[in-house]
This record gives sequence, structure tokens and C-alpha cells, in this order.
Amino acid sequence: AAFCPGLGNALRTLWAKEPVIAASIGIAAVALVSPLLSPYTKYSGMINRATPYAYPGMDPKNPPKLPQKPA
Repeated sequence: AAFCPGLGNALRTLWAKEPVIAASIGIAAVALVSPLLSPYTKYSGMINRATPYAYPGMDPKNPPKLPQKPA
């Protein structure tokens, strides 16, 4: 970490003193970065763009005729 010389030392100290917190920060960082690197994100976005939001036959002004429940 040449851009921030104290970062490596701070992480080393954090790992030595509080390994559980350091591990949870690492897991959170991986969880935040992994969707950006995953190919599934690309394909799920393509599927969401191709799927229509308003499905045909589901006009809110004309609801479909459903049989009434027996009282």
C-alpha cells in the first residue's frame, strides 16, 4: 500500500489486537466488491431490462374478472 503508508501498519495492528473485527471488515469489503466483479450481475441486469414491468393483461383500470367467493 504505497499510496497510504500507515494503512498496512494499521491493519497489522488491528489484526493483532482485534482479529474478529478485522475479519468482519474483510468479509464486508469482499461482500461489497464481489457484485462488481461477478458475471452474474451482468446477466441479471440484462434479464431485468428484457422483462416487462407491466405484464400484458394486468391493466389496473380493468382488473380481470374473478369468480366471487361463496359467502
